[in-house]
Amino acid sequence: MTELAADPNAVATMAIADQPQSVWQLRWRRLRRNRVAMLGGIVLLLLVLFAASAPVYERLMGINVNDTNLLKRFDPPSAQHLLGTDEAGRDVMARLMYGGRISLLVGLFGAISAALLGTLIGLMAGYYRGRTEAVLMRVTDGVISLPLLPLLIVFAAIDLQKLGFSQEFVRSGTANFLRIVIIIALVEWTTVARLVRASTLSLMTREFVLAARTQGASARHILTVHVLPNTTSPIIVALSLAVGQIILLESTLSFLGLGIQPPTPSWGNMLNNAQELISRAPALAFYPGFLIFVTVIAVNFLGDGLQDAFDPRAESH
Repeated sequence: MTELAADPNAVATMAIADQPQSVWQLRWRRLRRNRVAMLGGIVLLLLVLFAASAPVYERLMGINVNDTNLLKRFDPPSAQHLLGTDEAGRDVMARLMYGGRISLLVGLFGAISAALLGTLIGLMAGYYRGRTEAVLMRVTDGVISLPLLPLLIVFAAIDLQKLGFSQEFVRSGTANFLRIVIIIALVEWTTVARLVRASTLSLMTREFVLAARTQGASARHILTVHVLPNTTSPIIVALSLAVGQIILLESTLSFLGLGIQPPTPSWGNMLNNAQELISRAPALAFYPGFLIFVTVIAVNFLGDGLQDAFDPRAESH
């Protein structure tokens, strides 16, 4: 005790260690200890900053991402074009930056949309049980059993003009973006739905939920106040793991010419444009392919770290 009293730093450290920590603090501490997950998070942050700085890069270089110059086709890297130019004389670096915006936003909004849809279906199935659960889960199993890529191609080939949308809107970049997000959300919600359903079934037998039901609480109150907050862990983990897969799906659709349409750049359609130029300018395929690879690996590393951090079996460690 005398030694502790003589060392105020040791006393302060013990006082901090004795303070109770919330569940989120414990999860953050476990995530910080996972060096691979933190590395993935740092890489993702750098990629976001890279994509967000596209307008700044344009102003500094005095260029426009869609400006073409056929006299400067396939120029090597220079002071004005840091990664050279493509087959139309456009700046490759600027297109990679703007393409990163599209690919990352598609991954984020696609994952969020799929998580919202899956959460709603999982909550309904887990709460109402019976025929409602049977119907919703059979629909989920049916979507899981469908071949993913052919289904995406069929959805992407739907003519929006025949659905009543104007030609101007159909050809806009906003329409392309929204269509890809909606298509991906319609096929990627199944994992979240099954996780949320399992969590809801478990929570419905807990004392605090049973007490709320005996007191006459409505289904909306029980789901939003008692069930949904306790299902955030699997939702967050599933969402983080889905982002990388969705970026790959968007890249695949764009590579097949069914995703984001030029002149709006994305990493996928940049790969598609470069496939016929691979022998003449292999760098045009390497740059977007490498960024897709790094992004997916970083997301998976971070998702695995979140899965470990949110594991309830580790709560006491």
